[in-house]
Amino acid sequence: MHTAALAAFQDEFLGEVVLPDNPTYDAARVVWNGMIDRRPAIVARCREVADVIRAIRFAREQELPIAVRSGGHSVGGFSTCDDGIVIDLSLMGGVRVDPEQRTAQVNGGALLGELDREAQAFGLACPVGVVGHTGVAGLTLGGGMGRLQRRFGFTIDNLLSVGLVTADGELLRVSESEHPDLFWGMRGAGSNFGVVTSFEFRLHDVGPDVVQGAIAFPASRAHEVADRFREYLDTAPDEASLSLAFVKATEDPPFPPGLTGEPVVIVGATHSGALDDARDVLRPLRNAGPLFDTFDVHPYLEVQALADEDMAWGKRFYMKGGFLAGLSEGFVELGLERAAVAPGLECWVGLWAQGGAIARVSDDAMAFTGRDAPFWLGIEAAWDDPSLDEAHRDWGRSTMEELKPFTAAGHYVNDMVESGDDVVRGIYGAEKYERLVGLKRAYDPDNVFHLNQNIRP
Repeated sequence: MHTAALAAFQDEFLGEVVLPDNPTYDAARVVWNGMIDRRPAIVARCREVADVIRAIRFAREQELPIAVRSGGHSVGGFSTCDDGIVIDLSLMGGVRVDPEQRTAQVNGGALLGELDREAQAFGLACPVGVVGHTGVAGLTLGGGMGRLQRRFGFTIDNLLSVGLVTADGELLRVSESEHPDLFWGMRGAGSNFGVVTSFEFRLHDVGPDVVQGAIAFPASRAHEVADRFREYLDTAPDEASLSLAFVKATEDPPFPPGLTGEPVVIVGATHSGALDDARDVLRPLRNAGPLFDTFDVHPYLEVQALADEDMAWGKRFYMKGGFLAGLSEGFVELGLERAAVAPGLECWVGLWAQGGAIARVSDDAMAFTGRDAPFWLGIEAAWDDPSLDEAHRDWGRSTMEELKPFTAAGHYVNDMVESGDDVVRGIYGAEKYERLVGLKRAYDPDNVFHLNQNIRP
């Protein structure tokens, strides 16, 4: 990297250029997952779209790898790099809601919590994820799963347009009517084609209160619970989001004393429709004598922040994921076994129900692949002690390998911790992969944005 070129870049850049000798460098380079420890040559903290353009052009001139950071939440650390430039959008927050049009304009550095709060000021919401300090950008470009997905679809199903800075430094508006083929690819593979500096979303009436909670059962009742869960899903309304997980009980409430370390089954739900309906609709799940029942009425914003502390910055995190073909007896048995041998109390084998609005969109409608499966499957582990890294990684990998026979085609991009050609082909399938390669050739022929999913032109 030439000194004169760097000085010229710093002079014209309106944001903050953070170099390794800067006292704020370590704070600027850190990302959410405590396992990731990389040292970029430059962290370019952009203040406006022009800064993004300048950073891309500088990186190309100096042949620097580019990583793009919004919220910094990518599990595999794709939002940073060694010896390259991190284009950091975290200073470019901001959400503007149009309550009459029921839309939100969201800048590329905004977090989910900001979008939730601004939309709820008008009694509205966009279907987004479940951790408030996640970046809107990364969540959206990979798909966007969350508590409203059965009712209103994934985040990408509510995406109206994006503002995209391409590898050539050109700013494009991409939508169904402008660059529609690229818009197809942006929804599920969007990190491959440039830097998204703005989003436009459709909003929906939600809240201000919802019914949310969980019930738990001992491992001995796992098959009974799974049967009840399957039966309930057959008639469950779209307003009910549902999850099921195999975990070890902790010593903290609401678990009763004496269960710590024992495998249990937890069924969770959020009902975002009418409160009176929710009480009746959820009764079949609650009347089976659970170990605990935490269902109650809560503000939607409070529910959206429930996982923020458990998923706090600095924890070490590993996950594997896929889509589940069905909730079979064999899967239930193996899920329990894997929870029982987990190396810690923050390890779980979980699934979220799909269907509803998700299934009413054709799988060919966008790059995202996997919406036809009845469930998303996640194997997740969180811990604090670096000496436990290997045990948790090994558990996650071996658990996914054993559960793989129960999975369906596709992967949720935001789960991925590995990259490479075979991995990407496995995410999208052969036909979609070739279409994405064509888009890459058109919009990023030099493979400038290659550090994430690695679709090659």
